[in-house]
Amino acid sequence: MTVTTFSELELDESLLQALQEKGYTRPTAIQAEAIPAALEGRDVLGSAPTGTGKTAAYLLPALQHLLDFPRKKSGPPRILILTPTRELAMQVADQAREMAKHTHLDIATITGGVAYMNHAEVFSENQDIVVATTGRLLQYIKEENFDCRAVETLVLDEADRMLDMGFAQDIETIAAETRWRKQTLLFSATLEGEAIKDFAERILNEPIEIEADPARRERKKIQQWYYRADDIKHKTALLIHLMKQPEVTRAVVFVRKRERVHELCGWLREAGINTSYLEGELVQAKRNEAIKRVAEGRVNVLVATDIAARGIDIDDVSHVFNFDMPVTADTYLHRIGRTGRAGKKGIAISLVEAHDNMLLGRICRYIKEPLKARTIDGMRPTTRAPSEKLKGKPSKKVLAKRKELKDKEKLEEKPRVKERHRDAKNVGKRRKPTAAKTDSAE
Repeated sequence: MTVTTFSELELDESLLQALQEKGYTRPTAIQAEAIPAALEGRDVLGSAPTGTGKTAAYLLPALQHLLDFPRKKSGPPRILILTPTRELAMQVADQAREMAKHTHLDIATITGGVAYMNHAEVFSENQDIVVATTGRLLQYIKEENFDCRAVETLVLDEADRMLDMGFAQDIETIAAETRWRKQTLLFSATLEGEAIKDFAERILNEPIEIEADPARRERKKIQQWYYRADDIKHKTALLIHLMKQPEVTRAVVFVRKRERVHELCGWLREAGINTSYLEGELVQAKRNEAIKRVAEGRVNVLVATDIAARGIDIDDVSHVFNFDMPVTADTYLHRIGRTGRAGKKGIAISLVEAHDNMLLGRICRYIKEPLKARTIDGMRPTTRAPSEKLKGKPSKKVLAKRKELKDKEKLEEKPRVKERHRDAKNVGKRRKPTAAKTDSAE
């Protein structure tokens, strides 16, 4: 049966009221499949790109479970949600509070960036749901400041990013501490690759696998192309020109290193483009302010590193710019996933120097489609593009050369004779005859 409205999911009236007030009437594909399975108590392995409603796909069944089975007295958290970053943890908690505003349920967060033990209210008061990052939570667990014994549902949000960030062991430790739980829900942007599947096998118990909105289908909503650049100066000029176009209403610009963040922000400001920025060493209060400035429209450009931008949720991003090319294709997909969200279209533009050609080819092979090159009059590159390489296959010239060599090898094919050093050494010399056997030797 296809679910077309939230009312068909048999959710509590308080939750339906909150959804209606937010203007949500129809569940997304991932919600329509994941919510019924989670309400049945099944473990779920879900693939859902950002912007497809995956947060509500696990929050709604978690809230419904708490309402269906209220406890008689207050106690430790019953739902534990793990996220890769502080920003995502706070966004998930805010969304949970919005959905639970007509209930008596309490939601709290435990993250880094807050003075140690400033989460004391989480330990002393009644909390139904805790949204946490792994590092700070593990500290509290090891020091016996956080009680995991009441956790009934464990949720892993953006599990692929947590693995990329090296949190696999931390998550498995937390999973072991919550071994009395009844259910585990794991959501990832993609289920491609052995790492996430192997991890899921260790954490989940006979899960139902849901891939309601595969990443490749989502990418069709995002137009992708690239511009070749001669050097950093040329690349900066291209970026400034592109960002001044009227269709760029809100943009995220990705770079690899924090030093480049500050350099680029300075160059953009000199060109009259106001920016916010995110980099790994920014304190939490400034990170929150940077995101808020963009979300509220006070500035329309956010410059960020990959690590700093993980988990941020900014609506209506029209463009993503790869100022520095990502090292992996998976990182590329996460970058461009900041645009084209919630069914909207988006544009992803990469700026490619000569030393980025191999990275671009790798991305094209991974996503199984070529990226088209574009040029701007008066800003054309002087460097020559490698023929056909960016399509993820050898050029015609390379293929012809390979065929020529193969044909030549066939023509010259002879029986292989082992060349021994002693044979070359004894060329032209007769071998001495062996001595005749005597009668006495018999």
